[in-house]
Amino acid sequence: MATVSAPQQNSVRKLRTLFISDVHLGSKAAKTDFLIDFLRHHEADTIILVGDIVDGWRLKRSWYWPQSCNDVVQKLLRKARKGTRIVYIPGNHDEFLRDFPGIHFGGIEVAQRYLHRGADGRTYLVLHGDEFDVVVRNARVLAYLGDWAYDMAIAINIGLAAVRRRLDMPYWSFSSWAKLQVKHAVNFIGEFQRVVAEEARRHDAQGVICGHIHHAIIEDIGDIRYINTGDWVESCTAIAEHHDGTMELITWHQTRGDTTADQRASEAVTRLAPQAA
Repeated sequence: MATVSAPQQNSVRKLRTLFISDVHLGSKAAKTDFLIDFLRHHEADTIILVGDIVDGWRLKRSWYWPQSCNDVVQKLLRKARKGTRIVYIPGNHDEFLRDFPGIHFGGIEVAQRYLHRGADGRTYLVLHGDEFDVVVRNARVLAYLGDWAYDMAIAINIGLAAVRRRLDMPYWSFSSWAKLQVKHAVNFIGEFQRVVAEEARRHDAQGVICGHIHHAIIEDIGDIRYINTGDWVESCTAIAEHHDGTMELITWHQTRGDTTADQRASEAVTRLAPQAA
């Protein structure tokens, strides 16, 4: 069952492992400032980057790399220099890194997949998950069009949020609503979770940790613990493993104790409810 941490505004949480994905550096939608703050208040022995950290697709279309993107990279490199093990599993948006498995960049290790042994003895298969997305795998042009449409939804979301604030109306995410309406129509999320869980079973793992679909959740699918890290575009979530092996879904907004952010976080958690398979 997914849990969310209580506010920890002035403390640094010490964790065994931290799983982060779908930051999309190079996209205007990336919440880089939130992520920097999150990394400032969370320390881990190991950080696993579960793909789409850099958004190569958007950078190819138009270059956008503000200082905040550099700040995220520098923060991770600084943690690596201080002894944190960092493993980078590329996704479809940063697939250019898949040509460098086993290579270290500034202390960050690149891997295609990763078998994580939890403190409780449970083994997790860690992968981005795009290889199980039929759209990305079989129709690259369609995937690019979907990516463009999502950019447009994010842009609409920003304008709509501004209008709703002026009218003193609660936050509502158009982009999340639109995304989930489409995915509900094709039953995409449930099928994705089922197939990824089956892949973990084929590797004799007891769990799977992935990203890609921007839908953070912790749930059991049969005998497999399915975990999705979410994203740093909308929900701003990560998965933390504590030193006893417990897995926790953390939402940045609630860790900061900001009232407006808490409202967004509660709506995000509502969207994290298990989907029908």
